[in-house]
Amino acid sequence: MLRWMLITFLALVLIQGFAPFLRRLGLGRLPGDFHWRIGGRDWHIPLGSTVVLSAVFSLISLWV
Repeated sequence: MLRWMLITFLALVLIQGFAPFLRRLGLGRLPGDFHWRIGGRDWHIPLGSTVVLSAVFSLISLWV
C-alpha cells in the first residue's frame, strides 16, 4: 500500500510540474473541464482532460 501511495504522490507532482505545458496544448480548457470561483478560491475539475490523457496513455501502453 505504501508503494501505491508513493507512486500516486509522484504522479501528482509530475502532473503539477507539466501543468503549464499541458495548458498551452489546450488541456484544462476542453469541454467537460469545469472551473468555479467560490469563496475567493478557484476550483477545477478537469473531467474532459482526464479522459483525453487516459486515452493517450492507454494507446501508448498498447504500443509498448
